[in-house]
Amino acid sequence: MNLIETEFPGLMVIEPKVFRDDRGFFLESFNKEVFAENGLPTDFVQDNHAYSSGIGVIRGLHLQMPPHAQAKLVWVTRGAVNDVVVDLRKGSPTYLRLFKIELSAENFRRLFIPKGFAHGYETLTEECEFMYKVDSGYAPGSEDGVRWDDPDLAIDWNTSNPVLSDKDRVLPSLAQFESPFDF
Repeated sequence: MNLIETEFPGLMVIEPKVFRDDRGFFLESFNKEVFAENGLPTDFVQDNHAYSSGIGVIRGLHLQMPPHAQAKLVWVTRGAVNDVVVDLRKGSPTYLRLFKIELSAENFRRLFIPKGFAHGYETLTEECEFMYKVDSGYAPGSEDGVRWDDPDLAIDWNTSNPVLSDKDRVLPSLAQFESPFDF
């Protein structure tokens, strides 16, 4: 497993070792010991699986507020997405900056997202399956987020006509969001 540091403190791109043969492939999705050796959370409490149909589905930008904030390990098992995170940790050298990466079933990359980031993705293929581990369970009263089309973020999505949930249409702007996260 290759852990690649980004310029965003704590945000890691993970490239698992993929063993292929004529039957298919094998890889380790998560290794508690490797995570612990690199100072990453190892106590994931919930696995989530999302399916999206159609190109241009945008989910996010989501987060949970303290005390139910979540660190996430995310990856794609079918299709491809543009994965986007925004650092909302006041005092971070990358505060209010975004990081974007393509995650796909083809490239096997994973992204470890620390607490204090808003997260979202856009589907690039007709069918996408998105997996993630979280270190705090779902807490409906702690849900929050930032608008996918916030002008201050100016995220370069690949679609001009996204498919969105009603919830994502009414998320606050970055200017309206009061971050409780400190670096």
